[in-house]
Amino acid sequence: MKVFTSMMTALAVFGVVLAGSVKTGAADSYGKQKVVYHINYEGGDADKKYRGALRNIQNHINAVGAENMEIKVILHGNGLGVLKSAKTNDKLKGQVVSLKSQNVKFNVCNNTLKGRKINYETDLLEVFPEDIVPSGVAELSHLQQMGYTYIKP
Repeated sequence: MKVFTSMMTALAVFGVVLAGSVKTGAADSYGKQKVVYHINYEGGDADKKYRGALRNIQNHINAVGAENMEIKVILHGNGLGVLKSAKTNDKLKGQVVSLKSQNVKFNVCNNTLKGRKINYETDLLEVFPEDIVPSGVAELSHLQQMGYTYIKP
């Protein structure tokens, strides 16, 4: 009986310790992260694919904590549709604005702007000269060389 009681006490203590470690939060265990999200596809009906990708980014921030994240979103080719559609799709616009307020950087490919004759000032939501990179794919490679984790949602 004494062995049984000691074992139960040990299990109870282990349970409290385990529960305490879960309560400290996942953000503590993930540490600092540098991530590049790659979007170069069409958004589909009602921009569903774009909204899903931005929701993934928000979920990532929620898990790790904005203070522990450095996130860049590289948009090229059809991916520029994120910021084009955000001009008229209020739900998408809200997601973009919210992510930007959490220091997520959206970078736009200059090759796509030129090739598709897109005016970033009038055709896209909140793009400034410092947001434009010469080449989306070259920027992806560069960021990975700098230690960013590549994610294609």
